[in-house]
Amino acid sequence: MSIEHENITRINMDGREFILIATAHISKRSVELVKEVIEREKPDSVCVELDEQRYQTVTEGNKWQETDIFKIIKENKATLLLINLVASSFQKRMAKQFGINPGQEMIQGIQSAKEVGAELVLADRNIQITFARIWHSVGFFGKLRLAMELILSIFDDENITEEDLEKMKSQDMLNSMLSEFTKTFPKLKTPLVDERDQYLAQKIKEAPGNKVVAVLGAAHVPGITEEIKKEHDLAKLVQLPSKSKFAKTIVWAIPIIFIALIAFTAFHNPEVGLQQSLSWVLWTGSFAALGTALAFGHPLSILTAFLVAPITALHPLLAAGWFAGITQAYIRRPSVRDFENLAEDIFSLKGFWNNKVTRILLIVSLANIGGSIGTFIGGADVIRMFIENL
Repeated sequence: MSIEHENITRINMDGREFILIATAHISKRSVELVKEVIEREKPDSVCVELDEQRYQTVTEGNKWQETDIFKIIKENKATLLLINLVASSFQKRMAKQFGINPGQEMIQGIQSAKEVGAELVLADRNIQITFARIWHSVGFFGKLRLAMELILSIFDDENITEEDLEKMKSQDMLNSMLSEFTKTFPKLKTPLVDERDQYLAQKIKEAPGNKVVAVLGAAHVPGITEEIKKEHDLAKLVQLPSKSKFAKTIVWAIPIIFIALIAFTAFHNPEVGLQQSLSWVLWTGSFAALGTALAFGHPLSILTAFLVAPITALHPLLAAGWFAGITQAYIRRPSVRDFENLAEDIFSLKGFWNNKVTRILLIVSLANIGGSIGTFIGGADVIRMFIENL
């Protein structure tokens, strides 16, 4: 391994040469460096730190108008889309403040690969898989906190400081978005950085040809330099996390136990059993409705959240936010213009609230958060009344 430039690392292995370019996602100099290296080296392959979804975004733009909002809600991807919107908002805020277009060095890598006739390799893991593995690693309360912080970050109109800008120069966009959260949840580093280092290293190693140039965020180069010497199972790295049999048993057992507690209490003391039932309905329904109301949902969406939350809270495969969001989508169906204006609307508080798409996504997320909080409070109250009446 040799380093001829502080941002260029050469690795010779098994008769092949790998040239890693450490870039800053918000540096004009990085764009120039990518162009210079690819034109000079004329590699057989150029690897870029993008997956298929982000490649389409940088080459075709965010084609939001093709989004099926009902499908997103039914497939439980509302939070994922909200995260993507947060990322877009984050990038737009930087672009406006510093006149910088994040990710331009990747676009340059794509263009230069075509110009020299090199094979283009999308070397990063699918962003949805990364988020799914992050989501799985933080636990229930971590999910609530992460969702709330992401939502609140949308409305953070504070300017990015020069200190923040310097930190971003050594991070990729995902890392910089979640840097504060990784301090609270150190386990996030595994899916966010370590696993992606392994995935990127393997994809670079499998790229065709004897000379390969890789355009990478500077934060990944040290890890990839070590991981490229090892073999990694890509299929394992893209597996979506699944719940253990024990976890699956627990999520079904808890609702059954709650129903049994209420039934047992009602059998011995019908009045207390009725109080338990009312407490459960009021706590779960009220908090789900409150979440919907905080997102300025339609009155019927608020009512839907209140009515379905006591039932969905007892069913692991259902969520109050889905029903509230679908109701909102039927009543205030987003127009093509809403999708077309997403890129601009998410940049301002007024636009975010007024856009029907973001309103629906907020309703789904906040109704689910509210319903979860109500479930804990209502469940605790049911148990309290059961114990008091033993």
